[in-house]
Amino acid sequence: MHELPVVLATDVIRSAKQDDSHGGAYLVDLNSGRFKKVLDWNAGDIDFSGRGQGRGLRGIAFYNDQILIAASDELFVFDKSFQIVNSYRNQYLRHCHEIYLQGSTLYITSTLYDCVLVLDLVTGRFTQGITLRYFTKPDAPKNAPLTENDLTLSSRVFDPGSEQGPRVGDTTHINNVWRHENKTLVSGVKLRYIYEISENGFLPWAPVPFWTHNARPYKNSVLFNATENNMVCQQSFDGKAHWSGAVPSVDSEKLVNANLPKDFARPGFARGLCVGPKGHIIAGASPSTITAYDSAAGSIIRSVNLTMDVRNAIHGLEVWPWPREVPVT
Repeated sequence: MHELPVVLATDVIRSAKQDDSHGGAYLVDLNSGRFKKVLDWNAGDIDFSGRGQGRGLRGIAFYNDQILIAASDELFVFDKSFQIVNSYRNQYLRHCHEIYLQGSTLYITSTLYDCVLVLDLVTGRFTQGITLRYFTKPDAPKNAPLTENDLTLSSRVFDPGSEQGPRVGDTTHINNVWRHENKTLVSGVKLRYIYEISENGFLPWAPVPFWTHNARPYKNSVLFNATENNMVCQQSFDGKAHWSGAVPSVDSEKLVNANLPKDFARPGFARGLCVGPKGHIIAGASPSTITAYDSAAGSIIRSVNLTMDVRNAIHGLEVWPWPREVPVT
């Protein structure tokens, strides 16, 4: 019998309107399949223009006895009862996706600015920013669609407390950051590699397909959501496939709000990824569903659907680090 953990998941409700709930957080017991919505996010001052934008909640980390959850342009600190105890903002934090904690240092993706911000949780100060951004080459065609050959990739370090940082861009759509062997690794849907970034520039670290989410090192390989293909995948550092698992299929007749315009997460949209303490791969998908995989057997162990509303998209996903002290009903 598989021993599966409790996970904390966040979601975004696309196509939500002002004053509606536009996301939340759930505790999900993957052993029993039970879950509880522990946080309903309905802030009235967010940006509702297109795709996820300001809606919902994103990356998750745990620091001491606190829960860190990123919204689009603010990092919130909760106690274990999900009451806000602190928050952090920065002028270059916008459309945040995933976050990563190492010690007391938090690495935060800021997609709208093509950058990663570094936050010292002891001092509460943003200490560094690093961009990874595409620029158009001078000889690129002026009146034709640009291709990858018309672009050049560049990085720079900046002070997130100054006015000398990047302008609004979102050219690489950085959506994940990870620390591995003292290296900062980033990936995004418009990048064909996981890149190592530092004060000295950037280097390709491992190839991944375009339109990946949550790319990260895993057992001398790379693990990621192949979002365009509705799959979670493991591959070697040279790009050869080790294992892949399909997102559970959805009965289209049971979908809710499937008649809305394209401002929703389509069924099967793979996003949110973590690894359980027993090595199980746990991944999210739309409409908000969390699935535990046995990668050795190549099979699904359990899948828990939170809603059939197609607007709901899992974003953050992490193993709950404390005992099952918060009731899951």
